[in-house]
Amino acid sequence: MEQASYEKILLSRRGRVLTLTLNAPETLNATDAVLHEELSHVFVDAAADPDSDIIILTGAGRAFSAGGDVEAMQLSIDNPALFETVIFEAKRIIFSLLDCEKPIIAKVNGHAMGLGATIALFCDIIYAADHAKIGDPHVSVGFVAGDGGSVIWPQLIGFARAKEYLLTGRPLSAAQAAEIGLINRALPAAELDEAVDRLADELAAGATKAIRWTKVTINIALKQLAHSMMDTGLAYEAMSNLTDEHRDLVRAFREKAVKG
Repeated sequence: MEQASYEKILLSRRGRVLTLTLNAPETLNATDAVLHEELSHVFVDAAADPDSDIIILTGAGRAFSAGGDVEAMQLSIDNPALFETVIFEAKRIIFSLLDCEKPIIAKVNGHAMGLGATIALFCDIIYAADHAKIGDPHVSVGFVAGDGGSVIWPQLIGFARAKEYLLTGRPLSAAQAAEIGLINRALPAAELDEAVDRLADELAAGATKAIRWTKVTINIALKQLAHSMMDTGLAYEAMSNLTDEHRDLVRAFREKAVKG
């Protein structure tokens, strides 16, 4: 696995632990076309990497990931055919996370929103800094939460709670997320790196094959669910890409960003 293959994901190693860092801090690691494409194959590459047994996923700078890039959204509004690529890559992101046999630890160093939250929640163990917020505000820009959020949130916190957060787009604090079981732990930011490294070392020192195959077994139900839902969810998301609501909300969001 070579750094040269990635523009916006930074690779680093510590023993048999591979860290993947979303590396676009100037945009809070929002998933523009480049990062979205790289995410669609990085977990495949990491799964095949011969020099690692454990994967840590984190973000550079203040955020884990702000989710979808609003300028990329505008491009899909202007040219809806581009959304076909988004759909293809979105499916690969989710299924490659589920198919990767190596344990993936999400180190949520800051806010994880939208697709950023979805990717974190599809990891195997999620530790977050206590100042981080986690949410899926797809509906806030007139989008269906079809790229994985509708799959994973109900599995972690139940249908009633998942509907409350997905239908309103409201975020939770990391502490709230840990309390209701959306993530594993919320920790002071100064303790996050050490806690994640300690967990990664514990897993790396364990029975590698037994750990991997236990993950594979647990993920069978999630994979079946994702296969039954992702096409429909992404089809509805593609439909919402064509709506006046989405167009107007994205325009308002962009205008607000320009005004600062």
